[in-house]
Amino acid sequence: MNNTLLEVTDLHVEAEGKEILKGLNLEIAPGELHVIMGPNGAGKSTLANALMSNPSYVISNGTVRFKGEDITFWTPDAKAKAGMFLAFQYPEEISGVSVVQFLRQAMSARKGIDVSALEVRFALLEWMERLGMDPSFAERHLNAGFSGGEKKRNEILQMALLEPDLALLDETDSGLDIDALKIVANGVSEIRKERPEMGTLMITHYQRILGYLEPDVVHVAVDGKIVESGDAELALSLERSGYEKWRTN
Repeated sequence: MNNTLLEVTDLHVEAEGKEILKGLNLEIAPGELHVIMGPNGAGKSTLANALMSNPSYVISNGTVRFKGEDITFWTPDAKAKAGMFLAFQYPEEISGVSVVQFLRQAMSARKGIDVSALEVRFALLEWMERLGMDPSFAERHLNAGFSGGEKKRNEILQMALLEPDLALLDETDSGLDIDALKIVANGVSEIRKERPEMGTLMITHYQRILGYLEPDVVHVAVDGKIVESGDAELALSLERSGYEKWRTN
């Protein structure tokens, strides 16, 4: 039995005609939390977007396997229904669609059944309380007028209700103050407790969120490849010494 949830092999990705990922390899087992850190331009967000088939990112070589299946060129919709979730670095505002409407449609598509509005509201209220969100946000248009921290908490709210098998968190901690960071980190932790088989890939520039979440593996990405992997101590050493060691090799 293959115990690998996500397997990325020799992945090459281009954006705007420029190669950004240059043979990246990565494996995540069920229940594991992996963190990718690296300098600007290393390809961290490119990886997240390519894994979810953002059309602006073109896979030119390599394979992506999810739960044993080759999903390299699946559509974003197919990947989401299969259990992949991406929390965006810059969540989009969608006017005319309320949070509760969006989540009812997304939950129905994920589960393959028509989820009732009542079921969505019960789940929403529970998780909004956990994430310190005003219940009135459920009726507001998706991310419209939300602060940066509210948008990030809304991404975690979506992750909780959609119950993914693999969560990709693209700089979910960026722009958060200390209180919001703790709420978001605790939200991720609570979801992982309730879904112990869920794999998580967190992309971040900073070690601070790892004070609340203990990663199984920390990866260093430089120039489109993962150049070193280790435990949480690796993240601490990056805070102290940066990435110069790998840039000069």
